[in-house]
Order: sequence, then structure tokens, then C-alpha cells
Amino acid sequence: MKKKNLGASPVKGGYRFRVWAPHADEVFIVGTFNDWDKTSHPMKPEGDGVWSLTIRGAKAGDEYRYRIIHGKEDAGEADENGGESRSHKKGRPGKQGDGSKSDPGNGTDKHGKELLRIDPYARRVTNSVGNTIIKYPHCKKRIDFRLPPLNEWIIYELHIGTFGKMDGHDGPGTLDVAIDRLSYLKELGVNVIEIMPLAEFAGGYSWGYNPAHIFAVESDYGTPRSFREFVNKAHRLGMAVILDVVYNHFGPSDLDLWQFDGWHENNMGGIYFYNDDRANTPWGDTRPDYGRQEVRNYIRDNALMWFEEYDIDGLRWDMTAFIRNVYGRNNDPHNDLPDGWSLMQWVNEEIRRVKPEAITIAEDLQGNPYLTKKTDDFGAGFDSQWAAPFVHAVRDALIVADDADRDMEAVRDAVLHRYYLNAFERVIYTESHDEVANGKARVPEEIDPGSASSWEAKKRSTLGATIMFTSPGIPMMFQGQEFLEDDWFHDQDPIDWTKKETYAGILQLYRNLIGLRLNKTGKAKGLTGQEVNVFHVNNADKLIAYHRWDSGGAGDSVVVVANFSRNKHERYNIGFPHVGEWIVRFNSDSRFYDSGYRDFGSDRVQAEGKSRDGLPAQAELSIAPYSALILTLG
Repeated sequence: MKKKNLGASPVKGGYRFRVWAPHADEVFIVGTFNDWDKTSHPMKPEGDGVWSLTIRGAKAGDEYRYRIIHGKEDAGEADENGGESRSHKKGRPGKQGDGSKSDPGNGTDKHGKELLRIDPYARRVTNSVGNTIIKYPHCKKRIDFRLPPLNEWIIYELHIGTFGKMDGHDGPGTLDVAIDRLSYLKELGVNVIEIMPLAEFAGGYSWGYNPAHIFAVESDYGTPRSFREFVNKAHRLGMAVILDVVYNHFGPSDLDLWQFDGWHENNMGGIYFYNDDRANTPWGDTRPDYGRQEVRNYIRDNALMWFEEYDIDGLRWDMTAFIRNVYGRNNDPHNDLPDGWSLMQWVNEEIRRVKPEAITIAEDLQGNPYLTKKTDDFGAGFDSQWAAPFVHAVRDALIVADDADRDMEAVRDAVLHRYYLNAFERVIYTESHDEVANGKARVPEEIDPGSASSWEAKKRSTLGATIMFTSPGIPMMFQGQEFLEDDWFHDQDPIDWTKKETYAGILQLYRNLIGLRLNKTGKAKGLTGQEVNVFHVNNADKLIAYHRWDSGGAGDSVVVVANFSRNKHERYNIGFPHVGEWIVRFNSDSRFYDSGYRDFGSDRVQAEGKSRDGLPAQAELSIAPYSALILTLG
């Protein structure tokens, strides 16, 4: 379906404004271009509930709102304060005052209820309860950049408000500061940056999963131009940018979409939302009405905007389980939302029409393989999804206090898990914004509370990182993980960048793991391949070993051996997939990574032609406590 260019669009000598308000009796535009006069610029209905007007002399940088008159015959139903009735009960959107964002105020016109609304398609706002700002036309210049294939992705998840924060500066971090730190990510080896949501939200501090205006870049982070410069700089450095988007609910605070044109049922959200029990989500009664074409268009237009106007490379959809089911569940047909499923299929297809190489990722966490099946096969059409089976099993094995309680069979299953046939249909991680908050902390802190830099915290957290980077799937890090950032994640706690120097060895460990994962030396191609065989699982001694390969042979075959116990193993015999010399390319016990390590472990082994572990060869090796070895053939 063709886009109808709602919002403000440049025309010769001015701007054309279009807004969907099917239950409005009258609509006016008020703004700086008419000194906020309430009646000088009435809009005209053009059908299908859309109102439009061209204003000559309107220019980029001007501020405006829509003044909507609704229910002339019901003018006496306004609340006792003379404003629009909005519930502030739990689960209902309401105003969130932070002392910095003004309430625009709605009132009662003598001919009906008067509503002053920010443009739903606003690309820029003064703040979440302020005014729409007409944005300068976007620059269409593209940086020459080629997206790496999924099997070579290294994702770094970051939050602009904390990643882009400078010491001694008030307020949240900014895009401009984050831009200056992109070269650090390049040096780390990252090639895909995932940004937590930056659509305008209530207040100045947030994770971003409470979008008030989904087309506008968060005003406390910077301008639309700032985000475009962020993407361009990342592309020049050879890094892709994917963005988190939230379509399972809107708001619930500072939400002008709520009862946008005055109409609603059951005291619910009006034209943009379900007005019955389907509206209910864990974040409020603000689930969009996926069955209404105008709302579907609104979400589709938003998804495409990030590609067309900012040239991003992919989207990660927040909690798709709550788009496809009222309660976010599998196998619950009574509460399924077929319109939500078809919306995901349609938007994914539309994205690939606009940018065929674009990638979309689902956060569903319910183990549903249909999220990453093709739409022709009745799937939702995502390329990959976050892998709950991996993170839960591996974190448990790292964090549990006693070695006896570490489950090597669960770790094996985490390494082997797939949603379908393609290993890269899953994103694997030990830390994400969800896994290090809401009562949980960073892995080192979970391992040794209050001593996140202890020997055990360092050893076991980096052991987990090694499993992540060497397992089939798309590895993802969370900001600061690479230098032992501790505590739990919250939106007012900036990254402690001094730890880059304090734990420079751990940072180098991550760089080396990334280099191997990307086959920088030409010796570890198997880590980019589909194939894996977990051939050795010793639950008594807490040791696991697996073989990774693409086609097999020298320069391709990789063997990973991981010791999840505090005991070192000497002359430990395991199978090998090929006869010959296997060289240790990585030993996490190297003193190069920490002066407290012991450099214990083999540096090379000779595999002889005697079968073991179901493989044609075997060799003895030594491995340090809570450590991993990565070996390649020849």
C-alpha cells in the first residue's frame, strides 16, 4: 500500500500538513508561523479521516501543533479542570512530569472539546510534551558501505544516554559524544552497533522502551541530524547500525496519541489503540490496533523512515511475543493476535522492498521458530532472534557458586540449539540490557557480589564470553562488558571508561576473541561456519569440548575446550576431528590478559590416529581452572 506522506512535507514556498483525525469536527494548525492563532489556519478534510493544509511561508525550524475540535454536542463532558480527561491509574497513560517538559494543556472550546496535539509523524519535537518542530529535509547522500553477512556479525548493544555520557556533564549522554566514541568500537573489532530505542520518550532518562513519539529522535540525545551523522560515521568506519523499535505498546507516558482526536471506547486509547481487552500489555493499556489499516501504515511508515531517512541497516523489534499474542505466549490461540502476526510479515517485506540487504531481528524469547521462517512459509520473516535458551543456560553455569551445580549438558544444549536450520537465526549473549537489570547484575558482579574484579569473576565471565564467541550464532556484547563493567544497568549510570585502562588485559582478551571469531588470522574460518559437534561432555570434571567448521580441514577446523571447574587438568585426553598438529590460538589463562593468571595450559598438541569421543584422532592437553582453549589445525 502506497505511503500517503502524513505529517509535514516540503512544497514550493512552504510546507503541506496532513493528519489523520477521523472523529474531529474541525482541525486547525497553530504555530510560530501564525503566532499560535487558533483559527487562522483551518485544515480541510480530504477523505478517509485525513485533514490537510498547505501553509506558504512555513519553514524548517518552525514549531506547531494540531488544534482538534471534537464532540461539539458533548462540550459539557470535559473534566472539571477544563482539560481532556486522562486516567492516571496504573496501566493508563498519563503525564510524567520531570520539571523540564511543559504540559501543553487542552481545554474546552465553546463548540466542543479542544485538543492540542503533537503531530504523530513529528520527526523532531521540543520535548515529549512540547511542540512539533518542522525538520529540515533529510540528506539523501549515502556512505558507500556494505553490510557484513550474518555469519560475520559482532553486535555491540549500547544505550546513548549512558554510552554517550561525559563525566561532569549534567543530563543524559548525547549522540554527539557517542559519535566520538565510535572509533573505540572499531578498534575493539565490533562491526554492528545495536542502539537501544532513541524515539522521543517521557523525561530525559529512560531505557527508551516507553516511546511517546516514535518518529522523533529523543530531544535530550540530540537532533535528527545528529543521528544521521552517527550512522554515517559508523558506516565510514565499517560498522553497521541497527536500532531497537517498540511496536508492542506505545508510551504510556506523555502520549499524545492517547484519544488523539477525542474518540474512544471503554475509556481506552482511541483511534491508535485497541479499545477492549486486547489493549492490555505489561506496560499499560496501550497496544496499537494492528487490525486498523491506518495504524498498520503508521508502524510501517515508522519502520521505513529509519532506513529511508537515516540509512540504518536493520531493526530489532522489542518483545514481538506481545505483538502476536495478548499475553506474550506460545500455544495460546484464544489470545493470539493474527493482525499482529500479519503486521510483522508485512513490515518485514516492506523493509526489504526499500532496502533488500536490511536485517530484522526479533526479541521474542519464547522459542518460537516461526519468527525466523520466511513469510512464504507462514513465518514472520525475521532474519534472526534473541536466543533465550543460550543466555539462560550459560549464565547459570557461570554464576552458580558451587562447581558441582554447573550443568555441562545444559551448556552443550545451549551450544547446539537452533530455531531451524540456520545457526545464525539466533543472537547469543551473556549480557544484554535485560539480563543486567531488573534485579540482575553484570556477570562478574553476579559471580562475586561486591568483587566484580576478583579472580573468579574475571575467569568465569570471560569463560562465558569465549563460549559466546565460539558457538554458532550471532554474538552480542553489552556496553562495557569488555572491561568488566559491574553493577546493574540503569539509565543514569554512565559507563566507567577508566576501566578500559584498569582492565586493559581483559579488553585485549575480547579483542582477540573477536579477531578469531572473524577469522582475522585466516586460521579459524570454522567459527564463521554453520557446523558444530559437541563431542565431549564431562559433567563430573565440568569440561566440555566442541568442533566448529565450515568445510573442514586446515585453516577451517576449530576445537574449543572449556573447563568450568576450579581444578586444572593436566594430560587430559579428548578426541580430535583430524590427525595432525593442533595449535592453541587462544588461552584465556594467559598472563597477557591479567597478571594474576598463570599461563597454564598447552600451546600445541599432536593428535594421533586413535579414535576417541566418536572422532578419528585423540590427544592429551592441559587446561587451567575456569579457562578455555581455542585450537586450530595446522
